[in-house]
Parts: sequence; C-alpha cells; structure tokens
Amino acid sequence: MDTSLIFFSQLNMCESKEKTFFKLIHGSAKEEASKEAKIRAKEKRNRLSLLLLKPELHEETHGSRSGPPAKATRVAPEEAVIWGESFDKLLSHKDGLEAFTRFLKTEFSEENIEFWVACEDFKKSNDPQQVARKAKAIYEKFIQTEAPQEVNLDFHTKELILKSISQPTLHSFDAAQSRVYQLMEQDSYTRFLKSDIYLDLIEGRPQRPTNLRRRSRSFTYNEFQDVKSDVAIWL
Repeated sequence: MDTSLIFFSQLNMCESKEKTFFKLIHGSAKEEASKEAKIRAKEKRNRLSLLLLKPELHEETHGSRSGPPAKATRVAPEEAVIWGESFDKLLSHKDGLEAFTRFLKTEFSEENIEFWVACEDFKKSNDPQQVARKAKAIYEKFIQTEAPQEVNLDFHTKELILKSISQPTLHSFDAAQSRVYQLMEQDSYTRFLKSDIYLDLIEGRPQRPTNLRRRSRSFTYNEFQDVKSDVAIWL
C-alpha cells in the first residue's frame, strides 16, 4: 500500500512538472508572437507615416518602375508671363494647361481641370454614338453621386444633366463646365499665380519637386451664384 502511494505521488509530481513546462513553453511562444506582432505593426505605422509625410518619394519610386522620366518642357519666361494676363490664355497654351494641372494635383483638386478637358473633347464628337458613349463616361466619372472624380456642382445643375443624359447633345455639359471654369478662375487660378510652380516658370528657375497638400473643399458653387454663366465661351 505504501508503495502504491509513493508511485502515484511520483506520477502527480511528473504531471505537475509537465504542466509547468508546457505553460512556460506556450507562454514564451505567446510573448514572442505578441512581440513580433507589435514590431510588424510599428513598421507598418512607420511606412505609412513616411508615405504621408513624403508623398513625392512614392511618386518618384512609382515613376522609376514604369521607365525613365519624361523630359521636362522648357517654357520661356516671357510665355509664362502671358499666362498671368488671363485664365483663358493659361488654358489655351499646352504648357500652361500642364503647369496648372500639376498645381491642382498639389491641392488634390485635379478633377476640375480633367472635367473641363473632357468636356472640350466631348464637344468635338461627330456622331450620335460617340456623343452618347462619351456623355455616359463623363457622367459616371465626374457627375453622379460618389463618382470617382466627382466635381462639386449644385443640385440644379446636376438635375439638368441627369434629365438630358439619356439623349445627350453636344451642349449637355455646358452649364457644368462653365461653373467649374468660374470656380477654377476665381479660386485656383489666383493661387496658381502665387505658387512656386508659376513663379519658377516666370523667373526661369528649374522645376522643383512639388509638395502635395490637402486643402478644404467644403465650399460649393452656391458661393458663386451671383456670377453669371457665360456658356458662350465654350462655343
């Protein structure tokens, strides 16, 4: 009987040691896994912070993968000075349009100029099928609610486009294009003339990397209700 007690006692002691051993092993493994997860999370945060602080680095890396960078066009300072005379003169020049688009990208509002360019191209359509196809593409990309590059239009203008989109004409987007033009002329164009992008051009300095920055886009076209739409400028 004494021998049996001793035997079971030894078994209990062995079992206890095994439990302690496995607890230590599993506990250690969990701690290691937790440490690795924390390190990975920290690395992700660091990478995200780097991209947010230095977005131009990401753009340069992406550009290097797709091939050598495009040659920068050399704009004569006297030509750039003419762009400051009017918004129309800026957009009528290929290099002026490119410089203004580059500026809008720094403010994350390039959808405005891309919409304007799309409308200009749309009005050159020469057959009904092309008109319908391009009108649908413009509506889905720039006009409809939650469009990928939705421009900021008032409700009335959107309703007019929606009513005509089933049977579009070359003038379906005239009102919207005019409003976007006015917004860019009165808001973005004035800041463009004070930007480093434009000042470098008129002073003949080499193009420098642009810093992307977010700006408030809470304004609406209702702020410009007093300004008359001059649709004729598109005809």
